[in-house]
Amino acid sequence: MRFWKRLTTPLAVLAILLTTSLAFVDTADARRGGSFGSRGARTYSTPATTPTAPTATQPMQRSMTQQTAPAASPAAGMQAARPGLFSGFGGSMLRGLAIGGLIGLLLGHGFGGMAGAFGMILQIALLAFGAMFLFRFLANRRQQSPQTAMASGPSYREAPDEPASPRPAFGGLGGFGLGGGSVDARLPRPANARNANDEVGILDSDLDAFEELLTKVQTAFGKEDYAGLRMLTTPEIMSYLSEELSQNATSGVRNDVTEVKLLQGDVAEAWREGDSDYATVAMRYESRDVMRDRKDGLVVSGDESHPTEATELWTFVRSAGGDWKLSAIQEA
Repeated sequence: MRFWKRLTTPLAVLAILLTTSLAFVDTADARRGGSFGSRGARTYSTPATTPTAPTATQPMQRSMTQQTAPAASPAAGMQAARPGLFSGFGGSMLRGLAIGGLIGLLLGHGFGGMAGAFGMILQIALLAFGAMFLFRFLANRRQQSPQTAMASGPSYREAPDEPASPRPAFGGLGGFGLGGGSVDARLPRPANARNANDEVGILDSDLDAFEELLTKVQTAFGKEDYAGLRMLTTPEIMSYLSEELSQNATSGVRNDVTEVKLLQGDVAEAWREGDSDYATVAMRYESRDVMRDRKDGLVVSGDESHPTEATELWTFVRSAGGDWKLSAIQEA
């Protein structure tokens, strides 16, 4: 017993240390990578899959965009507004009759007089139920008549298929393809839409800008160039990147990212919100990504002799025809 008592305290301390270390590892892993930023109204929707990212992406983990609750369906509203069996006029009548019977009992009619009163109440209740069913039947007939008229009215025909204009096999980038499926000519899209989810009409010059932003953002992050990151990203993305750089500095390390090269990329979707254009692009790229000690520059983690590959979805935004800026990053 003394032995086990002496062993209890060291075991408790060891358990606390293990729990703390595991929590630290989870927090560190969560800061590396992940999905964060804003995709406007589509922040919490899953981007379309592409040949570069054929599987669904991770949901947005950190964003300043508030997630709105789904609107209630009209059928749910009708069910909520529909009175129950003992509500409304019928319920009021039954409650009044029940109260009347109780009052009669209290005034001295006793249980003997309640037999006739109960029969009268039962008859009135049956009449009330019959009236209620009649009202519901008439109400349903009124609701069905407009639908029947609409069903028998003229139908709208789909717009005739238009011949799809020829599309280039690749954009201005060597690694960017069409992606995201074929163009549906029946939907109102620009003539240069790259796929069925491109509502903006992404140009080759836009693809060049996306590849350039991939390299510039990674390089500025590795150099801890705060001024450069502000020019390339939205304020929200900048806040997340600054937080990670600050955490690296506190830990005494620096994330060194060099030789960024795009291997494959395609447009997942592009859309407009007001005067802003959004484009979510799947990109598979390689880079030499290591963590170095801030004092002596030695590699703490990673292999600087071999590049590593990563596949991510980057969302870019531009306002009123301005320059594209990084708005969100999601792991594929």
